[in-house]
Amino acid sequence: MSAILAAENLCHVYGAGTPLETAAIQDVNIEIEKGELLGVIGHTGSGKSTFIQHLNALLCPSSGRVLLGGEDINASKEAARRARFRVGLVFQYPEYQLFEETSRRDIAFGPRNMGLDGDEVERRVLRAADFAGVDGSLLEHSPLELSGGQKRRVAIAGVIAMEPEVLILDEPTAGLDPAGRESLLKNILRYRDETGAAVVLVSHSMDDVARVADRLAVFRSGRIAMTGTPGEIFRRQGELEDMGLDVPAAAKIAAKLRARGVAVPEGIYTLEGLRAAICAIKEGRPC
Repeated sequence: MSAILAAENLCHVYGAGTPLETAAIQDVNIEIEKGELLGVIGHTGSGKSTFIQHLNALLCPSSGRVLLGGEDINASKEAARRARFRVGLVFQYPEYQLFEETSRRDIAFGPRNMGLDGDEVERRVLRAADFAGVDGSLLEHSPLELSGGQKRRVAIAGVIAMEPEVLILDEPTAGLDPAGRESLLKNILRYRDETGAAVVLVSHSMDDVARVADRLAVFRSGRIAMTGTPGEIFRRQGELEDMGLDVPAAAKIAAKLRARGVAVPEGIYTLEGLRAAICAIKEGRPC
């Protein structure tokens, strides 16, 4: 694997030189690999949203660099413009990104701005709608008349239609019911698997990131406090709790079982893994 996107010594200060000066992120260094799904977690105010807005030049760093394929995305206006097509960002609140008369026109907005011809725009609209789970019957509806979950899917489709090399999603499953969460996560994984794009998933749901992330970055007070696989991160339950973070339900259940003398191995953080371990214990097999 090779890095498609990297932050080097990234810092951002709000209100510099004023009494309200605040360092939102400090000395952030991380590489994001092609095809990787990186989960970003942290307490509210830890710097997650500020960080991701630097990844497609919505914010310009106070110091440090963001490199996309080795190019500094803030080196020029043209570099920043290219980055916004190659790195797609879906905000937490989809209504911030929806403004056209129909969902079809909203999804087509990015490809049209890329200067693509009509046939290619339509191909991308239909493909993106499929990836995001937008029913074709909704394409001629105003996006503002849709349900919250449908709006979120249209917003995601609008970003996917640009076929970004990096897809960034800020709390994409917030407010969805369990079936909606499951469906949306499967669609995101399918986009990653079929295109090879990197995905950055910001979430407060430890269960979501435990299930889908290849690697986690944990933010605390504007810095990356730790990185690692979900198994490596969720073993550090005490440290996470000190940061005000939870662990997946499966990890908590596994810990309680171990406390009662059940030989559940360390490093379990998904319900699938917990189920397999309990079945193995009941059948007398190694976990």
